[in-house]
Amino acid sequence: MDNFSFYSPTYFAFGKDSENQAGQLVKRFGGSKVLLHFGGGSVIRTGLLDRVKKSLEAEGIAYIELGGVKPNPRSGLVYQGIEICRKENVDFVLAVGGGSTIDSSKAIAAGTIYDGDFWDFYMGKRIEKALPVGTVLTISAAGSEGSPDSVITKEDGMFKRGASGDAIRPKFSILNPALTQTLPPYQTACGVTDIMAHLYERYLTNTKEVEVTDRLIEALLLTMKKEGARAVAEPDNYEARANVMWAGMMAHNNSCGVGRSQDWNSHNIEHELSALYDCAHGAGLAMTMPAVFRYVVKHDVMRFAQVATRVWGCQMNFADPEKTALEGIDRLQQFLISIGMPSKFADIGAKEEDIPKLVDVLCNGDGRTGSISGFVTLNEEDCTKIYQMMV
Repeated sequence: MDNFSFYSPTYFAFGKDSENQAGQLVKRFGGSKVLLHFGGGSVIRTGLLDRVKKSLEAEGIAYIELGGVKPNPRSGLVYQGIEICRKENVDFVLAVGGGSTIDSSKAIAAGTIYDGDFWDFYMGKRIEKALPVGTVLTISAAGSEGSPDSVITKEDGMFKRGASGDAIRPKFSILNPALTQTLPPYQTACGVTDIMAHLYERYLTNTKEVEVTDRLIEALLLTMKKEGARAVAEPDNYEARANVMWAGMMAHNNSCGVGRSQDWNSHNIEHELSALYDCAHGAGLAMTMPAVFRYVVKHDVMRFAQVATRVWGCQMNFADPEKTALEGIDRLQQFLISIGMPSKFADIGAKEEDIPKLVDVLCNGDGRTGSISGFVTLNEEDCTKIYQMMV
């Protein structure tokens, strides 16, 4: 196990009607004038945004609204939010929505008190300071409600990149599983897939002797197999939703990733799909993960064989452990298909002729130098072959 530092100070208010605590929590964490950031649609239709506003008003907290967040959040709205926060002397950003809204809020929070372009953080600069952020979560997926991470798409070039720093961990996150019961099965399944991807990205490590975090990841994957499938099949099942929601937070606050190297190649490869085709991130991951895993399986056959036996119930073939490893990858993909996820390019409208463009942006765009690194370093040829496996 590697040396590590881990700091995760987010306060969680979990359960039914917990959104009514928003005003109290903003005040508790020092907010007096809030940027209320959201997408639109469901948070308005369901009355959630109104409930959050009433909670803020009850505590005498002023707020300014900024809606319009889209899936795969864009840099243009971040710049707009930064301008509003500076002009109006906002001292707290409250995200009401899913991972896209939270990621956009984090970018605004970091950019508001930074002298340069906020995109510097998405080019690798660590976020050291930011306005405080709080969240009211409406979809279990990205894990941004408990993480130090944010992903934004830069519209000039359509680069989808991530930034990180403990300064953008939310001060509080309100998690009411009932808010996710109105989600369509497809969106729920996309969220389940994203959660499982966050776990696999940590499981694929080159660090030895990490049994504690291996076992934590395996337990959460087993939970997602059961409860994720239940949440998709039974949308009104509060208990299934509750288990998925807490698993989603645990999968990405990095308690499962400490002391070990991590992968993230599946995410990087998928980011180009959702940037170009604007598909759901989880849908892209459902295709990307199996392809990446099959491509790199020989790098550490026993790591893939271990998750195959411990999570997917495969029998270890000691004479040929690669067969066990590949069977585990097959079972992962079969599970994702069973909950309604895509398995090939055509399912999301992706085109084989776009592969050279995808690879070029992935490996060379926005400061990259011909490859991506993780569990295995992948060059342009590798990435081309992986995309071709999804056609």
